[in-house]
Amino acid sequence: MGCNRDCGLIAGAVIGAVLAVFGGILMPVGDMIIQKTIKKEAVLEEGTIAFKNWVKTGTEVYRQFWIFDVQNPEEVAINSSVIKVKQRGPYTYRVRYLAKENITQDPETHTVSFLQPNGAIFEPSLSVGTENDTFTVLNLAVAAVPHLYSNTFIQGVLNTLIKKSKSSMFQKRTLKELLWGYPDPFLNLVPYPIPTTVGVFYPYNNTSDGVYKVFNGKDDISKVAIIDTYKGKKNLSYWLSYCDMINGTDAASFPPFIEKTRVLQFFSSDICRSIYAVFGAEINLKGIPVYRFILPSTAFASPRENPDNHCFCTEKVVSKNCTVFGVLDISKCKEGKPVYISLPHFLHGSPELSELIEGLSPNEEEHSTYLDVEPITGFTLRFAKRLQVNLLVKPAKKIEALKNLKQNYIVPILWLNETGTIGDEKAEMFRNQVTGKINLLGLVEIILLSVGVGMFIVFMISYCACRSKRVN
Repeated sequence: MGCNRDCGLIAGAVIGAVLAVFGGILMPVGDMIIQKTIKKEAVLEEGTIAFKNWVKTGTEVYRQFWIFDVQNPEEVAINSSVIKVKQRGPYTYRVRYLAKENITQDPETHTVSFLQPNGAIFEPSLSVGTENDTFTVLNLAVAAVPHLYSNTFIQGVLNTLIKKSKSSMFQKRTLKELLWGYPDPFLNLVPYPIPTTVGVFYPYNNTSDGVYKVFNGKDDISKVAIIDTYKGKKNLSYWLSYCDMINGTDAASFPPFIEKTRVLQFFSSDICRSIYAVFGAEINLKGIPVYRFILPSTAFASPRENPDNHCFCTEKVVSKNCTVFGVLDISKCKEGKPVYISLPHFLHGSPELSELIEGLSPNEEEHSTYLDVEPITGFTLRFAKRLQVNLLVKPAKKIEALKNLKQNYIVPILWLNETGTIGDEKAEMFRNQVTGKINLLGLVEIILLSVGVGMFIVFMISYCACRSKRVN
């Protein structure tokens, strides 16, 4: 009977050891299965989960606008006073709802090219007013004249047309006009062919962004969705290549198996550059563990602190020899127009930026940019892209509307918040198809390993105890 008990205890220990070994073996095998599945489904080709969501996003994306309404236009134009602004918003549009077009796979280079159509639909229920709400804002055409035409004779000629059109430093425009374009009365009088429609985002609706060419990940999953080439507006592609500003993905997804130490690079044609985000925190998004990557303050640092920004300092006087931080000069890719981008309310900007603007109150929570990325698949499940559009205004003695200015102004026009979050239905599907299976496999591995080790220890202790009693 003692022999039978010994045999039973040894058998139990052996079974425990086998379970532990099996659990240990299952761990790397399970990881291999997960990696193989993710690598297959992350490829941008017909039939994969990634391709389906890449062609047309299943997430509703909204772009909110806050307009800086100028409260003292006459005082500024006459006395060169501090500009008092009051932000009004949000005014919300649905964007990125159109599927990619002209999708073409290239099996030799393992790339896929496409166009991204642009469209914006106003959402009254998510807005504080209508598209016909009126604002006092900078006159975009008049303000750009000194920057585009430094010759005083030409400025004098243009001044005649500005006065004839009864244009001034500031103007009243509706939301729809300011964003999407309006015929400018001053430009309509210019006697030679030039574009006469002006708007912060003109042209936008019924246009396309691209052509983009990205790697499909078929041969190397670590390159999936990364932009190979971009051909945008005239001269823009050359400038971006020269400045090495086409890097990373479009931020909708990244190569899978993301670690916290990775720096995520993504390209946005809106700001004429690639930018980057670093790990900030672990977040639970609708039951899905995600990594939050944030845009660091160094992204808008001066070129002396961040050499990557050397192409965004072209005006040495305004930038104080490239020492001002928090704004980037993107005039080179805006056909020479003096457009500057920053974070909203000049967040992380030099103090001198807001010295001439009253009514700003920057804060991290409302004005920072972030991406919530599921680390195993690399899919972005929530994001908030926040940027401010500003225009440089210079004194100009030959232009009556600007002759009383005593200093340069970088005037905020508006700031935007483009957001998207995975829907409840999509989140449930993601949990079932991805997160749930991974968690289940991991749970099985841990249970087998734990039970096996436990059984081995218990039976060996029992066996040793039994042998000890028999010896005594």
